[in-house]
Amino acid sequence: MAITVKSDREIELMRESCKILAKVHDELGANIKPGMSTYDIDRLGDKLIRSYGCVPNFLNYNGYPASICVSVNEEVVHGIPKKDRILQEGDIVSLDAGLIYKGYHSDAARTYMVGRVAPEVEELVRITKESFFEGIKMAKAGNYLFDISNAIADYIEPHGYGIVRELVGHGIGTHLHEDPQIPNFRQKRKGPKLVPGMTLAIEPMINLGRADVEWLDDDWTVVAADGLPSAHYENTILITDGEPEILTLL
Repeated sequence: MAITVKSDREIELMRESCKILAKVHDELGANIKPGMSTYDIDRLGDKLIRSYGCVPNFLNYNGYPASICVSVNEEVVHGIPKKDRILQEGDIVSLDAGLIYKGYHSDAARTYMVGRVAPEVEELVRITKESFFEGIKMAKAGNYLFDISNAIADYIEPHGYGIVRELVGHGIGTHLHEDPQIPNFRQKRKGPKLVPGMTLAIEPMINLGRADVEWLDDDWTVVAADGLPSAHYENTILITDGEPEILTLL
């Protein structure tokens, strides 16, 4: 699949898809609290997405059994919601969500703190989010794709965190995952040149400890191999003639 450059009409549909997803994330974030199950979060997310006349794009994607990926503490991504997985004070929970609006996909992730968390974990969440914004400073027409990757890596590495290598960002449009793949770690090559109309999902996944990850027996949940917390932050962006447009922020 080649990198797709969206038409003006497609960009408007992407904008609307992403705006709805931003509202869903804001409402989910406002409801996170101790005592909630990850299943509760999934059910709320599914209800919110459908209330806007959209469908969750993660549900049944390659067999994934839920509408929202809910990953707690050492779970990096793709955590499967469960009724008996209860959020506790001091946890962090990453919500990765997406939806389809008139055939166009959106994708975004946030890591939320459940009550008060340990200072080093709060710092991890903050730095992970900041690394996204450092990365997209390079997301300009005429630059190269891996300029984004290198900017994220350069921001994270001095903190000593582990940058997950097995999972990367991606293009997005009429498919949830399109070309190109977008690593969060330093690259030796330049990658494709960025041009206006590209829509990309940039998503740093950063571990407090080592970068190594493992897959649980459910074949979905990815965890930090050392059992330390992991944070995730993602937005769908648009390459323009000037500064990048973050589509999944209100």
